[in-house]
Amino acid sequence: MIERFALMLVLLAVGYVAFWLFKRHNLQQASEQAIQDPLLMDAPINRATIVYFTTPGCIPCQTQQQPALSRLQAAIGDTINIIKVDASQDPEAAQRWGVMSAPTTFVLDSTGKALAVNYGFADENKLRQQLDIAV
Repeated sequence: MIERFALMLVLLAVGYVAFWLFKRHNLQQASEQAIQDPLLMDAPINRATIVYFTTPGCIPCQTQQQPALSRLQAAIGDTINIIKVDASQDPEAAQRWGVMSAPTTFVLDSTGKALAVNYGFADENKLRQQLDIAV
């Protein structure tokens, strides 16, 4: 019994470390990509940016993520850029950024460095906290 519990703890630890390494790699990849990515070419410079990946069939995107981003934009105003990307219309962009599911949001600072990535729904408060670090 104790052996199974120990094995479970080891597997959990390995899974956590693997996810942490994946997330770190994804942030590094996004930071490198943001410098030359066509998605960000028209975005005003010197502002924090949220790059939001969605798909038409993503229910959490429509019912949770998009309203949270709209509330955040209304509260903060034009001090941030929010770039919405339909991953089904632009699968190359999703691949460049390492997106595997929708919704996915990346928070970039004003220099284009990726500071946070959220796989799945990220509420307004979480995004605001991540933006506070970006400014």
